[in-house]
Amino acid sequence: MQKQDSNIGLEIARRRTFAIISHPDAGKTTLTEKLLLYGGAIHLAGSVKARKAQKHAVSDWMEIEKQRGISVTSSVLQFDFEGYRINILDTPGHQDFSEDTYRTLMAADSAVMLIDVAKGVEEQTKKLFWVCKRRGIPVFTFVNKLDRFGKNPFELMEEIEQVLGIRAYPMNWPVGIDGDYKGVYNRQLSQIELFERGTEHGQVAIASNVGSVNDEQFCDLLGNEVYRSLCDDIELLDLAGEQFDMDKVARGELTPMFFGSAMTNFGVRPFLEEFLKLAPEPVARISSQGTILPNSEFFSAFVFKIQANMNPAHRDRLAFIRICSGKFSRGMNVYHVQSGKPVKLSQPQQFLAQERTIIDEAYPGDIVGLFDPGVFGIGDSVCEIGQSVRFQDFPVFPPEQFARIQAKDTMKRKQFVKGITQLAQEGAVQIFQQFDNAIESFIVGTIGNLQFEVLEYRLKNEYGVDILMHRLSFGLARWLEADEEQINAARGLDNCMIVKDNRDRPVLLISNEWALNWIVERNPQIKFCVVPSDAQQV
Repeated sequence: MQKQDSNIGLEIARRRTFAIISHPDAGKTTLTEKLLLYGGAIHLAGSVKARKAQKHAVSDWMEIEKQRGISVTSSVLQFDFEGYRINILDTPGHQDFSEDTYRTLMAADSAVMLIDVAKGVEEQTKKLFWVCKRRGIPVFTFVNKLDRFGKNPFELMEEIEQVLGIRAYPMNWPVGIDGDYKGVYNRQLSQIELFERGTEHGQVAIASNVGSVNDEQFCDLLGNEVYRSLCDDIELLDLAGEQFDMDKVARGELTPMFFGSAMTNFGVRPFLEEFLKLAPEPVARISSQGTILPNSEFFSAFVFKIQANMNPAHRDRLAFIRICSGKFSRGMNVYHVQSGKPVKLSQPQQFLAQERTIIDEAYPGDIVGLFDPGVFGIGDSVCEIGQSVRFQDFPVFPPEQFARIQAKDTMKRKQFVKGITQLAQEGAVQIFQQFDNAIESFIVGTIGNLQFEVLEYRLKNEYGVDILMHRLSFGLARWLEADEEQINAARGLDNCMIVKDNRDRPVLLISNEWALNWIVERNPQIKFCVVPSDAQQV
């Protein structure tokens, strides 16, 4: 039985650790920026758009993110607000960076799902929602871009139910007709909140006018048509809508639904305040030792992200850990389960994206950055000396696109190997080598094209290496479970390539499913695996 610490319990109760997920361009990074603005962590919100923006989003800290106006890596943002300690995990929306997003979700206790009011539920949103559902992560929905014309709110509720298979309960409701929205109605408080139209393009918090729905001034302010439409919507929701039930939210059967505009700050503060009341505090984690309770006395954590070169001046490498139980203290000695060795956790840091603060202590739910000399890997566990805890395996994605990559200047071979190895350790790409090849080139596997662009950019700008890239015609990778003799005797591999991964496991690269089926039929002595047998497939 795990001993529990009541003091830790008080700190746990005020933690909220959540990821923000969406399809690209739904406004995810903009919402993150506005949560920081209303939380008091920043005083002027930046833009996520490239080129003309003088101030960029805090969470988009990589130079390529600022240039392209997209997020290519997850960011960690931590701040205090009204007694809560908030850990936001801002994730990339683009499907080419799904691996980073899925790993980051392993560290979250809940998720905020952004939906574009005009586009509804989009493809990448569906994939991310199913990952949350499979992992038992409660999902809160924020319908964004209400400053633009969009779908009817009832239509969006129906779409969420039909496409995602989850009922939606509107916590608030947009006030307006045909996409011309003036505020939101808070169903719990029976209050209308009208927002002033700002001229600062959402860079500062906007004022609002709050009062009871029965106050005659709101009928005058809104006009009779808008006011009657709101009253009719409220009546319909109360009569025919879903009943709110937090147990259903926790089970993934119901999603609390909010409306607003991250760009104009419309509805952001009401969402933040209500979400923090409803979102779960740090939850128990499944491990090799059973369920680990957050308020257990012994310390445990896992590595969910590794990032090289966050500080270009120092070329450092950081491992991000999610604390699962116990109290973290600066300089503490812990047991690194994968290496079987003790490790001292010195200079621990917490983040506002790229900005860092050295901390002395942290608690379950917190995200802590540790200087990593090359000891840690994604999915590694650390715990109190005397314990040995392994947490759930991290998901692995089979690559779908491949290229042979080598340094253009052979004199920069050392920097090239270091750079591509570190980026692979981050999980930005997967690297393979041919068995008979010295380290002159690597075969790189990715989910999408954009990863190759980011790889080339970062090798040049962070490691000073220009590369030659030759795209390969393979579309599938399969890990081979067989002995060397059985693999050497394999038939029909003329148009394939056998390579080894970073653990020297044999991997077959094949052009397509038809070719794979043909090979599988002729080689019953070999087991062809989508991912390594010791990994979890997504």
